[in-house]
Amino acid sequence: MGIPATAIVLAEFFEQEKQKALQEGMPSVRTQWIQGPVWAKTAEQLRKGVIEGVNPLSGRPVMKEIVENLTKPLTDEEKKTGEIKRDRGPETYTGTEEELHKLFLEKRFTDFMPIVLPTKERVDEMLMGTSHDPDEVVGKMSPTNTGDYFEFWTFTVRDVAVNAVMAGCKPEYMPVLLAMLSPDPRTGISKEAISISDNGFMGAVVINGNIRDEIGLNYDVGAVGPFAHANTTIGRAWSLASINLGNGGKVGTTYMGVIGNHGNAINMVIAENEEKSPFRPFSVRLGFGKGENVVSLFEGWGILSAANWAANRWGGDMDYPQIMKDITAQQGFLFGTIFVLSPPIANFVKQKYNTIEELEKAIAPAPAFGFGEMPKAKPGAESNASTPKPAPKMAMPMGPTIPVIVTGASNNNYWSAGGMRYSRSIKIDEWR
Repeated sequence: MGIPATAIVLAEFFEQEKQKALQEGMPSVRTQWIQGPVWAKTAEQLRKGVIEGVNPLSGRPVMKEIVENLTKPLTDEEKKTGEIKRDRGPETYTGTEEELHKLFLEKRFTDFMPIVLPTKERVDEMLMGTSHDPDEVVGKMSPTNTGDYFEFWTFTVRDVAVNAVMAGCKPEYMPVLLAMLSPDPRTGISKEAISISDNGFMGAVVINGNIRDEIGLNYDVGAVGPFAHANTTIGRAWSLASINLGNGGKVGTTYMGVIGNHGNAINMVIAENEEKSPFRPFSVRLGFGKGENVVSLFEGWGILSAANWAANRWGGDMDYPQIMKDITAQQGFLFGTIFVLSPPIANFVKQKYNTIEELEKAIAPAPAFGFGEMPKAKPGAESNASTPKPAPKMAMPMGPTIPVIVTGASNNNYWSAGGMRYSRSIKIDEWR
């Protein structure tokens, strides 16, 4: 259009923006880098830190560079075009075991933990866990899951099997993994386990049905921990697939977690303890049949032992539903609240509420406004930057408002709560 322009971007996104510029064929697009973050700062702090500040990469005054970006003619170097050329790479790699492990690390095919090398024999054995054609396209993923910033990558049943081998899975886990990685029929997009967001989200799944015992999922002592082969490797395979089949988890470009999330290693795979729960299983409450094999997907911050919540109380007369209500009231709108109860806690709750639906209705805070809306200032109201404002409460966009999952053992009264948003549920047997 002939109008000078320059993007203004946080310096922390340098690598990400450069890769995107190259992807769009503009490797030398002019960009003004500033120091982040910029939110939660006063106008005075922004003036000093940004407008009167310096580019943290060049050390030069920001406003001086902005003027230059808008007035100086483009150099020959800046006029050059170019773009990233992507391909799937070779079908196979050769070398010694040590050389291949090193190659996988260098090419960032792993989560930096030891892997099982996906030889043809091992992949073929893994494919025996499903009747689906190895070349069948399962779905597509991108780090943003919009396809706008980073393009979608499509993947096949064989691709999933490769990552399942790397994670240490058994063939009988394949139907669960394929269900988890199948596309949402509403969008045609598969759910990644590793988000690009600087919040550092993690993934979680809840598994119901007879398959829990069939493949050895743990739903007793240590149910949410890593000490069961099925739980651990299925969760890890989801992350590896997000890296290798969805271009996720690349620090500085497709992974921007400010602090990060330890849960990104193996996510959280919860098999519900249907036998000891006084309530209907989570999948049955969603409309599936009792014993039907179902996996439900979640995303969010993770969960924390209720012992660490300020709203929790200890004593001889514990009102668990009230504590749950108090915890729910503390949660923000983004992921809402999830509760993971041990059977003893669930039985305490059962004494007051006969169903989970009754419990949810009692403890759910009334949303102050609809999902996707922001609260509007009252006419004549003045903003006071020094007065902290409570986090807005939103209705959940889909699924149960407050998921309540029952798992674990009965040797003590422990439970957890956190922020995890339900996404959708998939029938596992369709992927056998």
